[in-house]
Amino acid sequence: MAKPAKLLAALTIALTVAVAAASPAAWAQTSAETVNISLSDYAFAPATLSLKAGTTYHLHFINAGSKDHDFTAPQFFAAAQVAPADQAKIKRGTVAIDKGQEMDVTITPGAGDYKVICTHFMHNMMGMHGTITVQ
Repeated sequence: MAKPAKLLAALTIALTVAVAAASPAAWAQTSAETVNISLSDYAFAPATLSLKAGTTYHLHFINAGSKDHDFTAPQFFAAAQVAPADQAKIKRGTVAIDKGQEMDVTITPGAGDYKVICTHFMHNMMGMHGTITVQ
């Protein structure tokens, strides 16, 4: 009976550590690089993001345009860990930013190549698209 008790204790500790790592307090204490992403009429700046897998970033979205815009990258956000406090800011892989507004999202991205677009009418066609590479 000693082995099952030790196994249960080890699993309990592992689960506790995993939950603590995902807690808001743990995210708040994580140092992260800030990446500024400007959304204008009709471009993202930078249009290409190069990030490191497993590194935590504060994505600082700035809508400098005269219209509402969004940053839509569903595969990117699905492959990333998003800070619990910021999960509600991402709806179906999209971060929406009203004109003149700013928004921060803290993430730890997963490796891959991802496309990003603005889904507002004709914005993508007019040049509002880009790529995210996470290595």
